[in-house]
Amino acid sequence: MKKSKKKMWFAVFTLPTVFIFLTVVLIPFSMGIVYSFFEWDGMALHEKKFIGFSNYINMFSDERFISSIWITVKYTLIAALIINVLGLLFALLVTQKLKVRNTLRTMFFMPNLIGGLILGFIWQFIFMKVFEQIGSSTGLDNIFFNWILDEKFALFAIILVSTWQMAGYIMIIYITGIQSIPTELLEAAKVDGAGYFQRFKSIMFPLLTPAFTVSLFLSLSNSFKIYDVNLSLTGGGPYNSTEMFAMNVYNEIFSYKNFGYGQSKAVMFFFFVALITLVQVYLSKKREVEM
Repeated sequence: MKKSKKKMWFAVFTLPTVFIFLTVVLIPFSMGIVYSFFEWDGMALHEKKFIGFSNYINMFSDERFISSIWITVKYTLIAALIINVLGLLFALLVTQKLKVRNTLRTMFFMPNLIGGLILGFIWQFIFMKVFEQIGSSTGLDNIFFNWILDEKFALFAIILVSTWQMAGYIMIIYITGIQSIPTELLEAAKVDGAGYFQRFKSIMFPLLTPAFTVSLFLSLSNSFKIYDVNLSLTGGGPYNSTEMFAMNVYNEIFSYKNFGYGQSKAVMFFFFVALITLVQVYLSKKREVEM
């Protein structure tokens, strides 16, 4: 009786989740793979033409698509590095015995509560008005100008905004990692005469490896998937210089009406992100230190 009741509660809590996962993730994903083998404009009344792997083959000669991959990789590498460095520095700062540490935590985390679309529009105003005003007032107009209109600087504008949004969130993970380090270890090293940087290098940094694994995974996957800030800040411009992977897929499907070809790009996008993040987690896990 007790066993059957346990099974019933197990079903009550798991079946809704399984149902949602099937209907929202698994079935649409499977349908997307099927559509990727067709030439179709997405209109229900129009005929679908089976073309096999042609959509996948055509990707390798699509210069705009290849350019979007390169832009996304460049953006991800720079953004993930800066986000993690800043997140760790913020975490080290707010775990010190400072009177304003709670205020600082709130300030660093708050940008993460603002949606990417709104954040993009706010920073669009900052680049258009505030940066230009600072440049004309100080004479530093080669630094403070409207970055989003410049092909070379537009990508760095997105990196700046997404870093500002994400670093506070990553800070929380590093704070958890720092607080899980036994204080006895740090106190013993302090008694032995180890300075702060020696304690950080020899004790804290190795024991923070699990936090690095999670933080790197989140920053890499979120950076690869970025769309909202990309859309609201630059819209892929100027001259497609900031059109990233996710935006390229969206434009192919909804702007150019190449539903089948866009789906093949989306499938490729999934496997590309999955492969890179799995390799990162595998390599990071191998370096983790047991306490």
